[in-house]
Amino acid sequence: MLRALEIRDMLIIDRLELSFQPGLNVLTGETGAGKSIMLDSLGFVLGWRGRAELVRKGAKQGEVIAEFDLASDHPARDVLREAGLPEEDVLILRRVNSAEGRKTAWVNDRRVSGEVLRRLSDVLVELHGQQDDRGLLDPKQHRDLLDEYGKLGALRDAVRVAWRSVSDRRKARDVAAARQSELRAEEDFLRHSVGEFDALDPQPGEEAELDTRRRLMQGAERIRDDIARAAEALGGQGAEGAAGDALRWLEGVADKADGQLEEPMAALGRALVELDEAGQGVARCLETLTFNPLELEEAEERLFAIRALARKHDVMPDDLGGFADGLRAQLATLERGDEDMQALDDALNMAEQEFSQAADKLNAARLRAAQDLDRAVMTELAPLKMERAVFSTELRGAAPGPSGCDEVTFRVATNPGAPAGPLGKIASGGELSRFLLALKVCLTGTDAGVTMIFDEIDRGVGGATADAVGRRLAQLAAGGQVLVVTHSPQVAARGAHHWRVEKRVEGDETLSTVRPMQGTDRVDEIARMLSGERITPEARAAAHALMGE
Repeated sequence: MLRALEIRDMLIIDRLELSFQPGLNVLTGETGAGKSIMLDSLGFVLGWRGRAELVRKGAKQGEVIAEFDLASDHPARDVLREAGLPEEDVLILRRVNSAEGRKTAWVNDRRVSGEVLRRLSDVLVELHGQQDDRGLLDPKQHRDLLDEYGKLGALRDAVRVAWRSVSDRRKARDVAAARQSELRAEEDFLRHSVGEFDALDPQPGEEAELDTRRRLMQGAERIRDDIARAAEALGGQGAEGAAGDALRWLEGVADKADGQLEEPMAALGRALVELDEAGQGVARCLETLTFNPLELEEAEERLFAIRALARKHDVMPDDLGGFADGLRAQLATLERGDEDMQALDDALNMAEQEFSQAADKLNAARLRAAQDLDRAVMTELAPLKMERAVFSTELRGAAPGPSGCDEVTFRVATNPGAPAGPLGKIASGGELSRFLLALKVCLTGTDAGVTMIFDEIDRGVGGATADAVGRRLAQLAAGGQVLVVTHSPQVAARGAHHWRVEKRVEGDETLSTVRPMQGTDRVDEIARMLSGERITPEARAAAHALMGE
């Protein structure tokens, strides 16, 4: 709900502060007094596109501040969360326009873009008038309005879920088909490459192992003789044999040496153990150096084959096995392509059938809701002196999508036998106002905390029709907040809160101001609207009658 509006230096308003209330808020005043400027200023702070030059002549900048109360479940809170803005029970919008045309906006003291303001305005304020292209006259909104009127949210959600399933499965099928096409183009390459890998069967670490063995075999002839001589020097005919003989000789005389040989004998024992380990190691080395000359050739051939395959596919030798597995997987996908595509086609067909069933249910529900809405609007048109007009909700087939397969348009015929057409193109100014009001009365249950603004929607009507307009505006305001700019005394008399917009001249400057109307002031204002500038006792009596006093 709009709680307050503060305007500074905008067009002919120098400073204006207004506090609004729940219920029907009425603004009256002479033509040109500044009522439309107030709405332009409100639209400015809400991010609407309007007049290019709004700053009052001579001022450095114009500024508008709007304050809204938010219920705990108000949809504006979702917009705030998505924009990363703090959620509070009071929402303060502030926007400044410099004399050079530069615009800056804040929401609860956080800088925001005009787009964020417009997204907030969609859930905060609804403007209705004879140029109502943002609201009920916008055909793009009619389908959603019908769904909300018929409480079709659950059916619409089911259609949306079914459409998402269709989209996902169609995308999966298209991706698979494109992949199959790519694989078919590479089939010869895949089969040849997999054959190469299957024949060679490279193993992780094999390239390094082959390289080491190759180097060892290449150098074996040069080092084998020296290693053999070392083995002989360490063996029984060499150091190990000599050390063993020395130990036996010492053991034979140790008991006669008064213990002086114990330590040398222990050292010889340890030396024999080390000599034995050294001899075994050298012997093992000799065994590895003993090879068939064909082994070197075979090792080189396999090593070079592995390296060539790695270069061909631009991978490391140790990664050849994983790369081969990937090629085999692609080949397997290609070979079972028909089976996979059939499964994807079946899944897509099933999803399309489920979507079609959900869309048919929604279409049937929309047709019933359309009939109900048509009857409700026609009932409202009679008191508005349009009992001969016809309102209809037209459903036409549309391309399948997340909202089903229906296109919805509100159509009217202003007289029996006259051709029907879109609401905004057929009705004249006064007729259009009454159509919009009747439609809004029927759709009022769909609003969630939205402040409704009616800009001279009663233009062109008077008498009993204007009284019917006033009654319906009061009905709309009973459960929320309505602001109406009006020249009709019958409408003004229904207001719960009343302001008069006036112009004043200070020097050579014209300024606009607003005064609250209460008590006798309000009676006189309604009397003025009835009789003109000269307020007669009869006009005051008529004003009292209109106000139900």
